[in-house]
Amino acid sequence: MSRDSARGSWASGLGFVLAAAGSAVGLGNVWRFPYITGENGGGLFVLIYLGAIALVGLPVMIGEILIGRAAQRSTVSAFKVLAGPTTRWRGLGWLGVVAAYSILSFYGVVAGWTLHYTLLSAGGTLAGKDAAEIQLLFQSLDQDGALSLLWFVLFMAATVAVVLGGVRRGIERWSVLLMPALLLMMLGLLWHAARLEAFPRAFDFVFGFDADKLTPAGVLEALGHAFFTLSVGMGGMLTYGSYLSRRESVVGNALAVGALDTLIALIACLIIFPITFSFGMEPAAGPGLIFASLPIAFAQMPAGRLLATTFFSLLLFAALTSAISLLEVAAAFFIDEKGWSRRKATIVSGLGITLLGVPAALTGSTRLFGADFARLVGKEWFAWIADLASNWMLPVGGFLMAVFAAWILPERMRHQEFVTGTRLGRLYRGWLLLLRYFVPLAVVAVFLHSIGLI
Repeated sequence: MSRDSARGSWASGLGFVLAAAGSAVGLGNVWRFPYITGENGGGLFVLIYLGAIALVGLPVMIGEILIGRAAQRSTVSAFKVLAGPTTRWRGLGWLGVVAAYSILSFYGVVAGWTLHYTLLSAGGTLAGKDAAEIQLLFQSLDQDGALSLLWFVLFMAATVAVVLGGVRRGIERWSVLLMPALLLMMLGLLWHAARLEAFPRAFDFVFGFDADKLTPAGVLEALGHAFFTLSVGMGGMLTYGSYLSRRESVVGNALAVGALDTLIALIACLIIFPITFSFGMEPAAGPGLIFASLPIAFAQMPAGRLLATTFFSLLLFAALTSAISLLEVAAAFFIDEKGWSRRKATIVSGLGITLLGVPAALTGSTRLFGADFARLVGKEWFAWIADLASNWMLPVGGFLMAVFAAWILPERMRHQEFVTGTRLGRLYRGWLLLLRYFVPLAVVAVFLHSIGLI
């Protein structure tokens, strides 16, 4: 099999949009965005987030997709093609591969929890449980390293199976199934949430303009999440862009992906906050909102078993579509750089990421190995690898991606890739100004905030 046939291409622009949206839409939309919105008082935080999507996230996404489409290669190979075989920009490609490995190694653990909760919900285990019993279920999962490891391995096996199918028959086919299913589940849950008495209060919380709880740190968090939620800075959009036909519009497809990603994040808030308010829960409950708080509400609601199963299935689908893109970054590197078959590249990458994620899966491994092992290898490893990837690799990757697209890529090539297949060519100058000046400053601010310097 030749390298190009192993790489593949999208069958349609819609396939790319759904796959790229799947990459962007993940646990960050349905899990993280609602709780950071709650912590920052909703309203004005959401407005700032929307502005940051338009002024920071989308310009970088367009630039990253544009680089991939121009090179028709992924990560390391793309920079070799565009800047020369000995260019130091290869390091940015390597950073993307390492980030993909690192992020999926801990992201897959949390995704495994969604699989666990989906099965608990479908089996009726959550039904009739009081708050103490629901909390105990989550604690038992957190403390059972063997169980977390099992779910993580099963989730990684499913991710590998999809990527083995290739771009069209694997990633695109499953994205075309999973993304519409995800949207249908969200609309069904939104319909139910809209019937709750607390829905008007939740709507006002999300779209009102109460600035009482918003702090400068909250502004930077909105900016940072807008950047990270679009899955930029780690080579995923570059890799997906490398499979995009030259007849397609980079700008139009990027705007569609950004709009879909943002819509899902907002719908998630309108699903979660009516339930939160209806049962007297705190919207600023933090990361435990999804796994520890919402199941309590589902257990008390009519048709709670169906609602809980639908909700956690939604989380699982969102996690899977993101995991697919992360694994594809790693597999595409081996296909392009080493000339490996897709099968070999996918299996080797999947095994490597799974082995890297074992310590994170053993976060609560006290029962198996004792408290000292759990403390030293489990929780500290999980926190360290998550911090390294999210607070260091992605901001640095995003900053350098913006610099390369705006300053290093030849003007003629950059302009041609931007205007091809679109009626939005008039946006080129504005996009370039944002990418050259505003985006780098914003990303540096996010980076300094994420490491605690501002």
